[in-house]
Amino acid sequence: MNKNDLRKKKIGVLMGGSSAEREVSLKSGQAVYNSLRSLKYNVAAIDAGEDLCMVLKKQKIDIAFIALHGGHGENGAVQGMLEIMGIPYTGSGVLASALAMDKEASKKVFLYHNIPVPAFKIVMRDELRVMGKKSGGSSVSSPITHHSLPPFPLPWVIKPATEGSSVGVEIVKDKSALKAALQKAFSYGEKVVVEQYISGKEVQIGVLNNKALGGVEVRPSLEFYNYEAKYTAGLTEYILPPQLRRKAYAGAKNIGLAAHKALGCSGATRVDLIIDTNGNPFVLEVNTIPGMTETSLLPKIAKNAGIGFGELLRRILEGIR
Repeated sequence: MNKNDLRKKKIGVLMGGSSAEREVSLKSGQAVYNSLRSLKYNVAAIDAGEDLCMVLKKQKIDIAFIALHGGHGENGAVQGMLEIMGIPYTGSGVLASALAMDKEASKKVFLYHNIPVPAFKIVMRDELRVMGKKSGGSSVSSPITHHSLPPFPLPWVIKPATEGSSVGVEIVKDKSALKAALQKAFSYGEKVVVEQYISGKEVQIGVLNNKALGGVEVRPSLEFYNYEAKYTAGLTEYILPPQLRRKAYAGAKNIGLAAHKALGCSGATRVDLIIDTNGNPFVLEVNTIPGMTETSLLPKIAKNAGIGFGELLRRILEGIR
């Protein structure tokens, strides 16, 4: 979208919502709102509740800058509503958003495109409802069955299939811990991904308008880059650019961009990778609405590439089709 046209439009920054990532979204949205306002755009901050459609009409919003993490804001639902309303929006479209949010669907797309992912197994809640023998008139439920166990060795990474920000993620090192980890993950939905744990460096690749900006290596002081490590100051060290051999770093950027394109993503995304000890990249997921505070990973990557926060937002807006 032409930058002169943007100055004539009213931009609504959609934030908050009702997902498990509401608080993070409010921080992203406020940072975006503050920056756009300082750049003299006509902008409004909107907490995306059930009355979102009515609020957008009342505020006469011309463009939506989506800063909603997880839930309906990232799974294509809000994007679909905006399509029906005829309001252009930042980021990926309905299908790409839905695919990226569903870890099973995205992994299958990656495999089709020969993009490496860790070995995985999908477990549905119904698979665990195996009823045992009745005792004293009550049913005894056995939540773990032999066919539920992954066909690859421990450790296993247990994660909800449709959440972000490492919500509900656990690393299982012993089969006896599988039940509790699954129960935790199932509190977020009906489908869980059990992934083979790969030891290596956690690297995030930033993509903007179909170009890889670069990457950041995250070194959490905790066991892995979980929700606490992401959002608690001092628990994670960030290395820009990642400490990888040149060939491995180039490969990570290529794979990150390939994952972005395979899902049909648009605008800005952050692709999460594990780089094993041999320098091989494995895609974990694509975040279609990455954190957008000035200290979030994508803005860090952009800054290291010479793109300030305000300029990043401008390019995201200009990338709207």
